[in-house]
Amino acid sequence: MRYFLLLLSLSLFSLHVFAQELPVKPEPVFQPGEVLKYKLKYGFITAAEGTLKVLNTDLKFEDKPTYRLSVDGRTSGTFDVFYKIRDHYDSYIDRETLTPYFYQENIREGGYRRTDKARFNQKTRKVVSNRGTFTGPTNQTFDLVSAYYFSRSLDVSKMKVGDKFKLNYFLGDEISQLEIAFVGREVIKTNLGKIRCLKFSPSIQPGRIFRKDSKLYLWITDDGNRVPVKAQVEILVGAVTMEISSAEGLKYPLAKTN
Repeated sequence: MRYFLLLLSLSLFSLHVFAQELPVKPEPVFQPGEVLKYKLKYGFITAAEGTLKVLNTDLKFEDKPTYRLSVDGRTSGTFDVFYKIRDHYDSYIDRETLTPYFYQENIREGGYRRTDKARFNQKTRKVVSNRGTFTGPTNQTFDLVSAYYFSRSLDVSKMKVGDKFKLNYFLGDEISQLEIAFVGREVIKTNLGKIRCLKFSPSIQPGRIFRKDSKLYLWITDDGNRVPVKAQVEILVGAVTMEISSAEGLKYPLAKTN
């Protein structure tokens, strides 16, 4: 299920382009009450479902108000019978800077159980988790959930085809980096209708599920919301596709077209 969340988070842009920070929009593109739902398909079979929510909370860190970002992932159909997954992730972010203070994941996969927690100190670039203490390359280090929402609020209006970005994120027991290339613009048919999208291709590290020549493509709405509507990646056998199934509480109209 972590790959489900990673697919969502890969639809982000990095904090730096050629060592220069991308400008952030004056206000976040999301708002409390936003609920996004996705389906993860293996071929024509729906293997998992994911729900992302933006919630108000009274919890403060360093006397600063926060948003609570909540993600739930679960297997469905036949996959749920043979290997049940119920994963939950929470990230608390500053309402102004959108950087995280605290992250927690509760993993329930088959008979496996695990809870990981991480505390972020942006001034010292430190991430302190139950797996150790880690130092980020900048004073803006993110977990997968907060990275997803922060990056949606970046101003990417001046991107050109071929531009590449680097993304740094904390996952498990390390801070990793990916390179993402802007491919162009396409119209994608979704459950929400035909939508104008920006298309990206992040780099992939070959491993347990990815082939050496695997390609990952992501489509993000070309509007004020910057919502990922589709992701497709080749794996060792076949391909996995993530598709949006519903969107509620969006701040701006979707870039629909006929």
